[in-house]
Amino acid sequence: MNDAEGHGLLTDHKGDKELTWYLYLFSELLRARGDTLIIYKQMIISVFHRCIQIIHKGSYKAVASAAKHLLKSLTHIHLINNRSTIENIDGPYVDFLPIRMWGQPVDVDKFQAQYYIPGDDELNFVREFVETFMYLELELLKEKSSKLSNEERLRSLTIVHHIATGCFRVVPRISSPNVQNLEPTVVPYSSQSQVQYSMYSKQPKFRENIRLRLLIDIGKLLDILVTSHSDDVSSIKIAHKIYSATSIYYGGSKHHVNELRKEFQANKLFIKNRLCSERQNPRFLIMKRIALQLEQFEIIEYATLTEIDKQVALKLFELSTNRYSEVRRQAQNELFSVLNRYRFSSQVLVDRIIELLNASGEVDHDQIKGCLYILLGNNNCFLPTEDSWATIEKLWPTLVRTPHASKISTQNLITDIKIHINKVFVTKEIIQNLNEKSIRAAAVLWHPLESNEMNTREVHNQANIQLYNRLMETLSSLLKDNILTWRQQETAMAFLCLLLQRQIPIPSSCIQTSVNLLVHDHSELRKYAAKSVAAICRLQKTPRIYVEKTLDKILQENQNNGSTVITHDECQPGDRDDNLWITIDNYKPPESQAEWEQTCFMDKTFLGYYAWPNIIKYPINKRAYYTQNDMPEQVAIIYNRFIDKNFIIQLTNLTALFRNFGLAFVNNFIEQVYVLIRDKTHEKQEGSHRVAAEIVAAIIRGSKYWTLEMLDELWTKLTPLLTEVCLNLDSETLRYWNTAFNCAMEHEDPRRMYRLVEFIRTLIDNQSSSNTFNETSRWSLIQTLRMFEWRIPSIWCDIYEHAKDLLDHSFKSVREHIAT
Repeated sequence: MNDAEGHGLLTDHKGDKELTWYLYLFSELLRARGDTLIIYKQMIISVFHRCIQIIHKGSYKAVASAAKHLLKSLTHIHLINNRSTIENIDGPYVDFLPIRMWGQPVDVDKFQAQYYIPGDDELNFVREFVETFMYLELELLKEKSSKLSNEERLRSLTIVHHIATGCFRVVPRISSPNVQNLEPTVVPYSSQSQVQYSMYSKQPKFRENIRLRLLIDIGKLLDILVTSHSDDVSSIKIAHKIYSATSIYYGGSKHHVNELRKEFQANKLFIKNRLCSERQNPRFLIMKRIALQLEQFEIIEYATLTEIDKQVALKLFELSTNRYSEVRRQAQNELFSVLNRYRFSSQVLVDRIIELLNASGEVDHDQIKGCLYILLGNNNCFLPTEDSWATIEKLWPTLVRTPHASKISTQNLITDIKIHINKVFVTKEIIQNLNEKSIRAAAVLWHPLESNEMNTREVHNQANIQLYNRLMETLSSLLKDNILTWRQQETAMAFLCLLLQRQIPIPSSCIQTSVNLLVHDHSELRKYAAKSVAAICRLQKTPRIYVEKTLDKILQENQNNGSTVITHDECQPGDRDDNLWITIDNYKPPESQAEWEQTCFMDKTFLGYYAWPNIIKYPINKRAYYTQNDMPEQVAIIYNRFIDKNFIIQLTNLTALFRNFGLAFVNNFIEQVYVLIRDKTHEKQEGSHRVAAEIVAAIIRGSKYWTLEMLDELWTKLTPLLTEVCLNLDSETLRYWNTAFNCAMEHEDPRRMYRLVEFIRTLIDNQSSSNTFNETSRWSLIQTLRMFEWRIPSIWCDIYEHAKDLLDHSFKSVREHIAT
């Protein structure tokens, strides 16, 4: 085209479809080996000189893509000779038929991989291209940024962005000191074992570090755009990408690596010869794996946070809290990429976030929303559960008590953050417990630690303990002081439940707070408090005492030593002489406490059904429980509240109380259960039975390790209560008692629960009732025995005999219950 036509195309916003098509073809043709492109160097340069100023959007995007493809082709290290075999395929087929190698595995040691590594000519071409075209665009943006139209500015930034991403593979990192004291460690993050990345024959000698130039120029441009051209959203978006790329981009991205990994897995699924072993793969798969490893190598380099990276993160943070929503959104996306790249980098932002969320008085609502969106993060970055206890200790109380949660939008964001914390938070290690074997292995990989370095771990552990206790105390005091709204109290209580752990004791104030909230007016707080107290009781429970015996010894104790034992080497499912002792048939309840403690109960129904393990490990029926004169301070807090009858009247459903404290609370609870099941108020009857059923299930479940004397005393009180319940069931309350019986017997040995099993047997023996509902209710409760499966054969026989007589019952509902 002549000069007049060329000038017209450069300034024509409508563009030329034919030219745009040719530019896209040109862009794809540049996806070639660098040594091939060198041949056409002058032609390529001339095309860019004539077309890089085109203002049409489709055309300049094609030019930008061409620039990126050219630079990547000139700098990318990749495998060549992608054939499926290394044999000579140019000879006659009589000597070698290539199709016979299809799908054949290749020995990795004889793979003979060949790589294309850019030489001096390619790297010189990169330097010349970048200095010719990028600096022109940077000068244009620097001198005329305010005078350019939005379209011209976007064109220039697009060209700069694509050139930068194409050449950053060979541009070194900006020299800057590392940020210190992010996390105490004796092994530097940039250790001597980290490769410092020099695969090229030489580094291209740019006139300056392009990363630093872009960092300065684009940083200033962003300030101008946000201040004076906030409507130019597209340009701001591209500028954000360039600015963050100066810190995090070195030729690859996690997204690209993930795509390669998915492609590799798909290829492996379809191509791998399943007749070969796991490590025998065709040559094609091995090449794909090597390409994936090369990309992974590029993204793991430079994992330490420097002062320049910190500057980038802080700049993006300020833009992430800007008053313009689109600016905030784009800056947040780039900020998450930076935080995801450098471990512990979020710590440089935490203090600033806390400062904004805790600020008193009038604060820009957009800044608060920006902070909350940063905390909410994305799929790869979530600050409230990352890094360390120091970060959590600062952020969680701030989320609870922030005074800027009055608007619906901020309330919804805090709720979303709380839900995500509940979903992903896993209690972090407070004390690092390392055994000697691990320390010796680490010394081999690194070097033996000095005494002062060994103290680092102890100092770190003590700091974590202090941070954890301070966090728990802060949340507890916020709940006690009644300065929070109910929504904030709910968030604080949810966090308190998540922080319960067994490494160090729970602070007494937190236990007191949880117990007090069991009778709070707010139902959600009561639910969280119930979960918290149940978890605390579980943490406080005394350990079980396990014994290990051979099956022969157990059979001898059960006077069944003549049985043939089926071990793991054999499999014979069903009833046998060696597994009848764990069924309830012919089971004789022990007459003394010693017999009760030594009885071998097998709670898992599968044990013994097919075969027996060589050694059987089981807990004896003895467990220490707390008494009034012998309990720690944390345990006494719960005891003192539940011994109070007035408190019991307001409360429900904690199995751990009976496991930990024995009969101490039973009288109080039984008295309240009678009140509940006799409540005839129509509005309250269903809820009263639900509470009563939960209490009874908790008592039965929590009593399984009690002494015989305690169990006898308990069941003299429970039997008349359950009888009264079964005689007065209705359609609303039946499901609660079904659930109670299921929970009480779930995963238990029927011999351990023989008292409850005997009570249900009495329901079988009862005469049929003329009342249809009573009859169906009775059989519905009997069905709860199904969880014992094959271990109650005599009771199944009784059920069968009674069920036969009712198969022709006149009512369909009864027949259906009998059939099930």
